[in-house]
Amino acid sequence: MNKNCITEEDSLKWLDFAIELQSLAQIGLAYGKDAYDLERYQRIREIAAEMMSIKTGFGLEHVKSVFCNENGYQTPKIDTRAAIFEQGRILLIEERNGSWALPGGWCDVNLSIRENTIKEVREEAGLDVEAIRLIACQDRNKHNTPPYAYGICKVFVLCRKISGAFVENLETISSRYFELNALPNLALEKNTPEQIRMCFDAEAAEHWETIFD
Repeated sequence: MNKNCITEEDSLKWLDFAIELQSLAQIGLAYGKDAYDLERYQRIREIAAEMMSIKTGFGLEHVKSVFCNENGYQTPKIDTRAAIFEQGRILLIEERNGSWALPGGWCDVNLSIRENTIKEVREEAGLDVEAIRLIACQDRNKHNTPPYAYGICKVFVLCRKISGAFVENLETISSRYFELNALPNLALEKNTPEQIRMCFDAEAAEHWETIFD
C-alpha cells in the first residue's frame, strides 16, 4: 500500500482536530483563571478557526461567527425529526431548494424533544400530531453529509397524525407521502435513505428497540 496515499477518512481528520481544538479552547476560556492561560486558550481558538477557514474557503470572520460563537462547556445541538405514516407511506416536506426532508428542526431551549417534534410538524407540515415512540438518537456526523463543525444529536420520533392540512410557509412549499422504494431527492444533510428506512422499520415493528450511537 502506498504510504503517501491519503484516504477520504484521513482527509477529514482535520475537521475532527479543529472541532476538538475549538472545544478545548472554549472550555478553557470558560473555566480558566490565569491570564496567561486565557491568552493561550484564545489563540488555540483562533487557530481552530483559521484551520476551518482555510479548509472550507469561508472568510475567517464568518467562521468565527458560526464556529466560535458560544461560551461555557460545549455540548451538541439537538435536531428532532418526525416520522408520520399513512397507508404505508411516509410524510416528507419539500423545502424551497427542491429537496425533501422529514419535518423537523433545532430543539428550542424551552421545549422537550416531544414538544419540539410536535411544534416542528405543525409549523412545517400544518399537522397536529401525537408523538408516540422514540425511534433513534444518532450522532449526525456519523450518518449525514457534509460533516458539520459542531456536534448534533438527531432524534427521530414516530408520530401519529391527529388533524390538519398542509399550508405553504416560509420553510416548505409542499408535502407528500412517499413509499420507501420511491423516495424523492432527499436533503441528505437532514435525512438519508438509510434513516428513512429505519423509520419504516420502526413503524412496522410491534416492539421497537430505540437505536442510539
